[in-house]
Parts: sequence; C-alpha cells; structure tokens
Amino acid sequence: MSGTSLDGLDVAYCEFAKSNSWSFRLGSCVTYPYPAVLAELLTKSTTLSGLELTMLDHQLGDFMGLCVEKFLNPHTQLKVDFIASHGHTIFHQPEKKFTLQIGNPYKIQQHTGLAVVSDFRQADVQAGGQGAPLVPIGDQLLFSEYDYCLNLGGFANISYENADARIAFDICPFNIVNNLYAQQMGYAYDDQGKLAREGKCIEALARSLDQLSFYENLGPKSLGTEWLAENFQPVLDKYRKENPKDILHTLALHQAKQIAKIINKPKSRVLVTGGGAYNTFIIETLQNLLSVDQQIIIPDANLLEFKEALIFAFLGVLSLRNECNSLSSVTGATHDTLGGSWTRHFSFDR
Repeated sequence: MSGTSLDGLDVAYCEFAKSNSWSFRLGSCVTYPYPAVLAELLTKSTTLSGLELTMLDHQLGDFMGLCVEKFLNPHTQLKVDFIASHGHTIFHQPEKKFTLQIGNPYKIQQHTGLAVVSDFRQADVQAGGQGAPLVPIGDQLLFSEYDYCLNLGGFANISYENADARIAFDICPFNIVNNLYAQQMGYAYDDQGKLAREGKCIEALARSLDQLSFYENLGPKSLGTEWLAENFQPVLDKYRKENPKDILHTLALHQAKQIAKIINKPKSRVLVTGGGAYNTFIIETLQNLLSVDQQIIIPDANLLEFKEALIFAFLGVLSLRNECNSLSSVTGATHDTLGGSWTRHFSFDR
C-alpha cells in the first residue's frame, strides 16, 4: 500500500479465513521509506511527460518488488499465495471515467515470482463510480463491531452503515497538507500535533476552508491531488505569510470539525486508524466535539498503521474468489463490481 502522504510503502503479511463470517490475522508489517529521488518523482508525478511517467511506473514497480523480496527473505517459512498491490495514485478523475495507479505489477511479479493482483479501482470507475474509497467493504466484513471506521491518512475518510447499506467517503485533506507545513519548519510531520498545539486559529482561514463546496455534497465523493491543487491549496496560499504553526492549528480545527459533523450516532464506537491517529492534538479536539457517550478507539500500532494494507490484501482475496469487492452504495456506481487485474493465471486451493 502506498498512500498520498508518501510516508513509504507499507508491506503486510495477512491471513484470512471464513466460516460463518470472515476473520483475519495481521502478521509481520514493515514500512519501507521511499528513496529521496523516487519520493521527489512521485511528488511531481502529475507534471511528468508520458514517457517520464511510464518510466516512473517501472521504477516504482521495481522498488515495490524489491521491498517485498526483502520482506520475505527472513520469513522463508511463510506461505504466500499472492501479492495484492494498491499502487500509487497519480490521476483520479472519476467524473471523466479515469483513474491511474502506478507501480508496475509485472515488475513486482518478476522480483518475487508470485502472482500479483492490482488496479482495483478501474472496474468501479467504468461502472460510473468514484473508484474510491474501496476499504469500506473490508470495514463491513472485518470490523463490523464498530459504528464508524475513520482513517486519517493523506485524506481523512470514513465508512459506516446507514439504512442497511454501507456508505463511505473522503471527508477532507489530512496529512497531505499537514505534512507540508510541518516540513516548512524542518520536520517530516507534526509529531503528536505538538506544532499545531502551539499555534492559534486564523479565523478567516477557518471560515474559508469550511465554506468549500465539497463539504456541501452529501453523495458519494472522493478527493485527489487535483482537487487539492485546484480548490484547497489556493485558499491556504492566501495565508502563506502566516506562521506555519497557526496554519497547522487552523487545519486541525477544520479537520476535527468536518469529521465531527459526520459522527452523529449516539453511543457510537469509532475505530481510528492511519498515521493521523498519532496526532493527539487532533484526536483531543475531535473528542471534545463529540458527545460523552461517543468513544474513540485507537488500536494497536500494527492495525493502526497497516489496516489499509490489510484490507487491500482482503480485496485481493475477494477478487480471487470472484466476489464483488467494491460497493456501489459507497462509490455511486450503477452496481457492485469485482475489481483487480492479475498478472498471471494460477491454480489456488481455496
């Protein structure tokens, strides 16, 4: 799994079993940081030429394959049936019926000798859906004991049951912007939200962010770097002379407010995962906006950091079983879809 915040490549060993319901075991997990050159290319990937982007697709595939190879070397006893790869999202414009994730799966297969399933979003997009988020079917089948599953990654997104259907959507930009302002002060990210905690709210900025039209749309919706560049960043750029700590503080208040608007069920249990769960300032701010009977639950570090990787492995299992792995109630597609392209055919005792 490679997320928009470019923290690195998450590799997780996962096991799944089904009797009356699905169960899982999350085994060894490692995040491999991107080499500086590769990280820089991914950062400016939307501006590359077609040839340069094709080369980056192969470079990233090589890196992913080498990481999995390195991951498996000390674990020769592990039985691995296949690799599920989300890839790294470059373009995501479902309204134009396209989405692009790179990280060439044939390169991964070449390095590991294992079958690879990838390109999970295309089927949903072609069926008129947003192609995201895809994690909610995993939330529904693996984490049904929680009322809400909130992920705080590059973007904040949420999934939950509503009128007997799973719904989910992106809420707001998260680490993809928070990290940017932390980096202006020489930090890779805002550790525990300490920088944001030291800042103060810029009221005019908070109002401008809250008034973005995206927050008025209640239907299936997803965010991408294009939307961020065209809508969110221009608002922030008007305040580029402000103290970055004040920007981070204002962003934290904005993000907590937008999330709290969604979590409105009384006595609800909210599972929070993703790197943003370590931002104690935002978690405290969010808890203060919720009622006393609403409980925020932060799991152990492995599940917190690798839940998305776990669920994309699960999407691969569903693809292998020819079962739908994208919910139209979530994405707005005309029907549930079966996503995932395989690098090669193979027999599998299931």
